[in-house]
Amino acid sequence: MAPSPKNTGTLQASIGARFARIMGVGGYRPERVITNEEVCTWIDSSDQWIRERTGIVSRRWAAPEQTVIDMAEAAALPALEMAGIRPDQLSAVIVATVTHPYQTPAAAPLLATRIGAEGVPAFDISAACAGYCHAISLASDMVRGGSAEHVLVIGVEKLSDFTDKHDRGTSFIFADGAGAAVVGPSDHAAIGPTVWGSDGSHWETIAQRTPWTDVLDRLDTPEGAAEAAEPGHTRTAVSIGMAGQSVFRWAVWSMAPVAQKAIDAAGITADDLDVFIPHQANMRIVDAMIKQLKLPADIPVARDISETGNTSAASIPLATERMLREGEAPHGGLALQIGFGAGLVYAAQVIELP
Repeated sequence: MAPSPKNTGTLQASIGARFARIMGVGGYRPERVITNEEVCTWIDSSDQWIRERTGIVSRRWAAPEQTVIDMAEAAALPALEMAGIRPDQLSAVIVATVTHPYQTPAAAPLLATRIGAEGVPAFDISAACAGYCHAISLASDMVRGGSAEHVLVIGVEKLSDFTDKHDRGTSFIFADGAGAAVVGPSDHAAIGPTVWGSDGSHWETIAQRTPWTDVLDRLDTPEGAAEAAEPGHTRTAVSIGMAGQSVFRWAVWSMAPVAQKAIDAAGITADDLDVFIPHQANMRIVDAMIKQLKLPADIPVARDISETGNTSAASIPLATERMLREGEAPHGGLALQIGFGAGLVYAAQVIELP
């Protein structure tokens, strides 16, 4: 016979804000500019070929000694300043990244300590190019659920550490950078419902070429030790590979319907949007999505990829920060944002700009 419960009372539950909003954003772009001409010293290509197929003119790479935590801190501080929030007022820190080089610990606890948000829950999420939109959704739910009042969200990548410079399919695409947002309570709806999902059956489309366990096993052999002594060999083994055409088709034909669902879930129409901020994967993908969504001809669209490259989880907040700073997007306007990438994973929501 099962024992009777000791407590027949009612548990207390957290009660949060009715709504959440993005209170401030910040961005950091490394100083080093990598031009298409420099990339073409590594691969057999041309500036024209790269521009026509991706829209990329240049990208930023971090200095060898810079870490994702360094870049995340540089993006976080202006976001906190815009939000009017001190680090010690944060309730949580979420870092979206796939390039923190440590299996453990995560980057977020180190970042929280670095900026003075001592003792708060801090964790990383791995959702590649959709990581920022995933983290915004989690932060919004935390604020509304009562487990946090102010959440720092960071999208940060140092993809140069995981890029094979001689891979003609990826070396001209990936870049480094960090974007940040502070999510807090709102008196009105300012973060719409998130439409998100995944398709693990196509995981090999964008993936690290070799799992760490295989690399370590290989290093334990005399042959593997000899290979590792060759410059760049191990980096090539753990670099990120991509089936470009498959990714392009998936993004063009599958992501526009996701974006439309996010518009519908927010209870608005495309005509109500003030700006479109998609993941900066490829300019041709962006143009195709604009046509499929039938967006107004005069709507500002993020095209940060031209000078920033594909920064994965950092691309949407970096583009947001630039558009607000340069006056291309209105403060308080409605933005449709969508991220999609390795997993395969995706997430989209309509947000009110800070």
